[in-house]
Amino acid sequence: MLFLNNDDVHSVLSMSDCIKVQEQAFLGLDDGYSIHRPRIDMYVPCEREDGYWRWGTMEGATSVPGPYFAIRMKSDVITWTKDEHSGLSREDKYCVTPGTYCGLIMLFSSRNGEPLAMLNDGYLQHMRVGGGAGIGVKYLAREDSHKVGILGSGGMARAYLDAFHQVRTIREVKVYSPTVFNRQTFAAEMSAKLGITVTAVSSAEEAVHDVDILATCTSSMVPTVKAEWLKPGMHVTNLGPFELTEDIFRVADIVIRQGIGGAEIAKADAGPRVRSGVGHSPLAYIAGTRKEMTRLPDPKPQTLFRRDFPDFTDMASMRAQGRSNPEQITLYINAGNQGLQFAAVGGLVYEAARARGLGRHIPTEWFLQDIRD
Repeated sequence: MLFLNNDDVHSVLSMSDCIKVQEQAFLGLDDGYSIHRPRIDMYVPCEREDGYWRWGTMEGATSVPGPYFAIRMKSDVITWTKDEHSGLSREDKYCVTPGTYCGLIMLFSSRNGEPLAMLNDGYLQHMRVGGGAGIGVKYLAREDSHKVGILGSGGMARAYLDAFHQVRTIREVKVYSPTVFNRQTFAAEMSAKLGITVTAVSSAEEAVHDVDILATCTSSMVPTVKAEWLKPGMHVTNLGPFELTEDIFRVADIVIRQGIGGAEIAKADAGPRVRSGVGHSPLAYIAGTRKEMTRLPDPKPQTLFRRDFPDFTDMASMRAQGRSNPEQITLYINAGNQGLQFAAVGGLVYEAARARGLGRHIPTEWFLQDIRD
């Protein structure tokens, strides 16, 4: 069994391969060679009186690139705060101390159940999300899309732009985030990396103006884009569940979701300890006293996961209409297949790392036992 850290993953995973393997795995949902369980979270009171500990898992299995199953696990202390620059509410997280995080992927063989690898999820997480957004651009953005607007300047925004650059000829980019230093750093870094013009702008509306592709890559708890900013022919995609207004769903001519979200399996009569739309959680199981539960933000409907939107496999198999003319506004909801993404990209990374002799070896027998469970 291998342990692969973020440096190992970074050294073997390219965005082009990340997009390709996810696309193949998504298509497998139609044929039955892929399957996944949506993200489900659990909330437990923590040492902070203004936060909660959150455990999150998601699972998936695919025969592309091989017979792999993955479970991704996250251990986070969550708080909900207002950004001092923009006044917008956002969700923050850490593990043990601010600036450190705990996310792990366990990879198994679905052929014989063998535990194969444990991976840090940080770099792979950014790549799989960005790659998923890239698939949406590949299928829905106009072929002549050259200008990108990005809201957000963190690791996810970098991965999104990298993915867009893989599937379209991107020439100009505008980026906005509330902190001047962050957006200027993003612009300088991505200009140098991709060899294109990336400009930091002073407002979200300016970032959206006159672009072909718009990506919202923030942790905001409130909308970051207004429907009136969108123009015919644009393609829009998201990161978080609250960045887009209801009006945007009405303005969009085509709405395609990546896959099924956890909110769809929540029951209306499940009681106060099973909720959808708590923070960024599609579905959450909640512990704590009634007083402790008041720390949580009020549940908000996550429009992104409504069942009446067709998903990627519907579009790819032509059961649902994709873009049919250059004037349409298309929207790709980049969420839903998380567990499957970790199985596909995790399997790809595992194979590449083995071929290059990377990672730390852990005796497989440590994870096996002779007592039937």
